[in-house]
Amino acid sequence: MSSHIAPTRVVLLAGPSGSGKSSLAARAGLPVLRLDDFYKEGDDPTLPQVEGSGDIDWDSPASWDADAAVAAIAELCRTGRTNIPVYDIATSSRVGQDVLDIERTPLFVAEGIFAAEIVERCRQLGLLADALCLRGRPSTTFRRRLLRDLREGRKSVPFLLRRGWRLMRAERAIVARQTALGAHACAKEEALGRLAAAAAGRHRTPAAR
Repeated sequence: MSSHIAPTRVVLLAGPSGSGKSSLAARAGLPVLRLDDFYKEGDDPTLPQVEGSGDIDWDSPASWDADAAVAAIAELCRTGRTNIPVYDIATSSRVGQDVLDIERTPLFVAEGIFAAEIVERCRQLGLLADALCLRGRPSTTFRRRLLRDLREGRKSVPFLLRRGWRLMRAERAIVARQTALGAHACAKEEALGRLAAAAAGRHRTPAAR
């Protein structure tokens, strides 16, 4: 009898802020790595700014530590365990460290607005099971995002309104960019189906772009 253990793989779950990534990942019943915990801290001199504004552009991939995220994914796939930062969005700072232990689970989800940025790197490392981009109506995403951010006190109300309008206007372009990076754009039900297929071993590893 073979003692071969299937290698652990990741499903990258991208999509605009407020598109429902976290709730979908929870519904999938798989371990979840929150990629938002790899944001840079608010005093990092490399943080980008919104053009024509004094606001930090937290929706730019330059506000996020892709190298650390890929390293954590690789360690989870290799060992089933990794240290992750605990990030507080309201204060734009890392407030601690935690351990994510997925044991021998053969599949986990890494979700965040920048997940598509690392599709190609994960594919080249042989870690990728699938890459998805949630899409929906920009007006619905706007409402869901604003209510969540107000409820959680993520930033000031004026900042959240400015960001919200900007993201609603840019939502279709955001989805197009994430699709171009290798994520399959789909609604929640199709995404759940693809997650189930990946969990069953029917991987849909995206082709190189």
